[in-house]
Amino acid sequence: MSDTTTRALSLLNLLQTHRHWPGSELASRMGVTERTVRRDVERLRDLGYRIESTPGAAGGYRLEAGSAVPPLLLTDEEAVAMAIGLRVAASQRLASGPETTITALAKLEQVLPAPLRRRVTALVESVQPAGLNAGAAVSSDVLGELALACRDHERVRFTYTAASGEVTRRRVEPHALAPADRHWYLLCWDLDKDDWRTFRVDRLASVEHTRVLFDPKPLTAEEIEEFILIARSWVRQAVEADAVMEMPFDEMRAYFGQWGQGASAEGAHRTRWPVGGSDFRETMYGFSWIPAGVEYTTDLASPARDELREVLERMLRALDAPPPSRPESARGHQLRD
Repeated sequence: MSDTTTRALSLLNLLQTHRHWPGSELASRMGVTERTVRRDVERLRDLGYRIESTPGAAGGYRLEAGSAVPPLLLTDEEAVAMAIGLRVAASQRLASGPETTITALAKLEQVLPAPLRRRVTALVESVQPAGLNAGAAVSSDVLGELALACRDHERVRFTYTAASGEVTRRRVEPHALAPADRHWYLLCWDLDKDDWRTFRVDRLASVEHTRVLFDPKPLTAEEIEEFILIARSWVRQAVEADAVMEMPFDEMRAYFGQWGQGASAEGAHRTRWPVGGSDFRETMYGFSWIPAGVEYTTDLASPARDELREVLERMLRALDAPPPSRPESARGHQLRD
């Protein structure tokens, strides 16, 4: 393979890994001049790749969608990841249906070397999707657009329909997409709220790319997981209640962090915080996180209120009663350990 062909393929690989590349950065990455980059771009255009160029100091190149799909360059790891994703997606509720993912998977696996096909099979067998097939249908187009925006750190606009039916237009900096509890979620920085927000992807529509890039705010994998966990808890629960705490709103939000979402001020010195769960035990667990010494009241309704009172009264009686004596055999076993 000639140096010219090798360089053009390297350029194509770079263009596929990022939405926009400044010409100077491409030249630096490839170890050539910007004039050489321009010539290689023209070669790729002759091969059918639609590459948009913008002049000026902030200009550069971006790979655009054309009238047909040109060949893609994939590393071994990328090909394996794509095949695994297609196998999993074929059994999930994408709005385009399983036929699309099956045909795409067939085309990809047809050209995979045998060792990579074996790796895909082994990995897929160990993947257990968490019930995504029972969730709401998600547009594969919307997922794809959001995935590109997350990868390229590009601000987007979209229409969002809340669970209440309220429709709003949002401007966000997307950070991560995650499947959880039968749904897909988008974690992003809401530019209008000036805070983190998590959106159900099946409630998203009309995604619009702004071509405005942003510097992503630092987030660890653990923080992303926590945001998604909080979002999952915001579905309607079987047992719901409000706790009104003797704690100013600002102090409450500082203490609870993202878990304080949904709280509201009740005057200058109190905060109302919604708590819920699948039964009274989960609601009790939520109450247990209220800081020590902070008094509160709750509107927890019966029968959950009666069930919680009965459990707590038994716990108090157990704590007040003399502790049961431990059998000699148990004490001896503990000493031997």
